Amino acid sequence: MVDDQLLERLVDDLRPRRRRRPGIEALAILSICALELALLLGTGFVRPDMIQAMALASFWWKLGSLGLLAIGGGVTSILSFDPSRSPRLGLSRLLALLILCLVGGWFVGAPRAALTTLLARLDWSEGIVCLAKMVVLSLPPLFGLGLLMRRGAPTQPVGTALAVGITAAACGALIFVFACPHDDPLYIAVWYVAGCGLVTLAARLLLPILTRW
Repeated sequence: MVDDQLLERLVDDLRPRRRRRPGIEALAILSICALELALLLGTGFVRPDMIQAMALASFWWKLGSLGLLAIGGGVTSILSFDPSRSPRLGLSRLLALLILCLVGGWFVGAPRAALTTLLARLDWSEGIVCLAKMVVLSLPPLFGLGLLMRRGAPTQPVGTALAVGITAAACGALIFVFACPHDDPLYIAVWYVAGCGLVTLAARLLLPILTRW
């Protein structure tokens, strides 16, 4: 029958897929980030005043905020690779977490100063360099998560792509913390959010196309 022949043609190219192992996938992304960090530290790009920076509340705010975003984004991304899981709740929680982190930065170092002082604190020339470095450091985890997304079967690719972008951006920024000499919460809030936003936007635009199944 025609219907039988059509079905045979449709399934002819299908191949069995390996069963997903979320724990192994998470370990793979963690390994990519650990390797990046090791290369960064091994090549001498660690900030020279690390000991002094570790005594600052703003340093731990920066490190903790990005760590939480990376973990939350990673969980949301990897779970949403499963066709039965939606990234919506995870994305809502990530947005709430981002707001809480920014509010925490306000309390750590509230910018009570004149406009000219605030603009000086942003240090535009340094900020552009930091933004570019964060984007570059985000590429390996973005590539790894993109491969995992392609191997999975997300039914909401746009939401999953956003989660992947947030995760990769947070991972890249988290690694960059160990090289970035700036701890001003205002500087961090502007440039780190901008860098993470660019990576997330790129993931949103490209991954649904590149990982279509």
